[in-house]
Amino acid sequence: MFTPLLIVVICLALVFDYTNGFHDAANSIATIVSTKVLTPLQAVMWAAFFNFLVYFFVKDHKVANTVSKIVEAHFVTMNVIVAGLVAAITWNLITWWFGIPSSSSHTLIGGFAGAGITNALYMGSNPLSAVNMHYILTILAFIVLAPVIGLVVAYGVTILILHICKKARPSVADRWFRRLQLVSSALLSYAHGGNDAQKVMGILYVAIVTSHVIKTGAPMPNWIPLACYSAIALGTMSGGWKIVRTMGSRITKITPIEGFSAETSGAITLLFTQYFGIPVSTTHTITGSIIGVGLTKRLSAVRWGLTINIIWAWVITIPVSAIIAALIFALLRVVV
Repeated sequence: MFTPLLIVVICLALVFDYTNGFHDAANSIATIVSTKVLTPLQAVMWAAFFNFLVYFFVKDHKVANTVSKIVEAHFVTMNVIVAGLVAAITWNLITWWFGIPSSSSHTLIGGFAGAGITNALYMGSNPLSAVNMHYILTILAFIVLAPVIGLVVAYGVTILILHICKKARPSVADRWFRRLQLVSSALLSYAHGGNDAQKVMGILYVAIVTSHVIKTGAPMPNWIPLACYSAIALGTMSGGWKIVRTMGSRITKITPIEGFSAETSGAITLLFTQYFGIPVSTTHTITGSIIGVGLTKRLSAVRWGLTINIIWAWVITIPVSAIIAALIFALLRVVV
C-alpha cells in the first residue's frame, strides 16, 4: 500500500535524482561546451536524451542492488530513508551553489549510511553493524580508484590518438574530433545516466520493501527505473553552469581531441564499474580523465590548486552527508 510517507519518500528520491542531473550535467557537457562543439542548450538536450535512453537498454540493475544493501535491512526504516535523502539533497544544493563538483553518488550513500548508523545507536546496537562493510569499503576504495583509472585511461587514449594523428593536418584533425566529440559525449551521458540513476532506484526499492508494497527479493517494478531515468534527464536539461565552468576550463584547457579523449575515457571507466555493480562517482571519474588529458601536455597544464580543493570536497562529502543525515534522523524522532 502506498502510504503518505512512502509517497513523500518517492517524491524526495525523484527530487534528489533531479538535483543529481543538474548538479552532474557538467560531467557530460563541460568539455563539449568548452570546445564550442555545441552550445550549452544543445549540449544539455543532447546529454539528457542519452541519460534517458539507458532505460530501453539496461535491465540488469547491479548498481541499484549494491546501493539497496548498504544499510542492513534490520536498521532500515522510512525515517532512515527520509533522513538520507534530505541530507543528500541538501549537500547537492550547497555544492551546486558554490560550483563545487562533488559527488552526488557519494552524498546519497553517505546520507543513507549515516542515518542507518544513527538508528543503530538509538536501538542500542553496534553502529557499524548497521552498514554492510563489504560494500562501504569497496565504495571508499573507488573514491581513489575511479579518478585514477579515469586519469590513466585518458592519458593512454590521448597519447595513442596523438600518435595516430601525428601526420594529420591540425585543421582536419580538429574538424574530425569536433564531430567525434558528439559520439564521446553521448557515450559519457549514457554511462552517467546508467550509473547515477540506479543509485536512486536502489533507495526506492528499499523504500517499497520497507513499506511492504513488495516482498524482499521481488523484481523491481518497472515504474522505478522509468521515473528515475526521467528525473535525471530533466535535471540534466536544467544544467549546472557554475560547475560546467569549473569542469570545462578551470582544471585545464581542453581542445576537441582532448575533449574526445576525456569523455571516452570517462565513459569506459563508468561502464566498466557499472558492469561489476560498483557505485562510483561520475564526477570523480571525469575529473580524473580531464586531469589525465592535461598531463599529456605538461604537469603545469593542470591547475593543481583548484584540483586539490576539488579533492577536499570529495574527501568530506560522505562524512558531512552522514552527519547531516544523523541530525535529520534525530530531529525526525522528535517531531514524527
